[in-house]
Amino acid sequence: MKFRFLLWMMGRLMAKASRENPAFQEQLVNRDMVFQLHTLDSKVARHFIVKDQRITSKRGTVDAPAFAIGFKDGAYGFATMNAKNKQLAFMQGIQNKDIQIQGNPALVMWFQGLTKYLMPKKKSSEKKAA
Repeated sequence: MKFRFLLWMMGRLMAKASRENPAFQEQLVNRDMVFQLHTLDSKVARHFIVKDQRITSKRGTVDAPAFAIGFKDGAYGFATMNAKNKQLAFMQGIQNKDIQIQGNPALVMWFQGLTKYLMPKKKSSEKKAA
């Protein structure tokens, strides 16, 4: 359930960033495609539509996505997407075959770069308190 919620929230955050964040919008130039994140059993799946520098998402799978990232199960997908060192978690998952990538690996790297725009900005008062 956590993974399903995470994918839904990621869709909401990307949709908002595609409307309001110029740096995020810049990453979407000439990127009309559909990609998806899912569990390997396809019980949890969400696809993301990139068109005209906007992102929308819908639940379920889609035929022939530009790339797809499959996680062995929802708990593993949630843990990987929330890991402190996401790149290391992804690399280990791919090596262990707990994560399967279909399609263009370069687009997966592009997607991982997009996620940095989704993190909330830390307020300067929080930095001073730390």
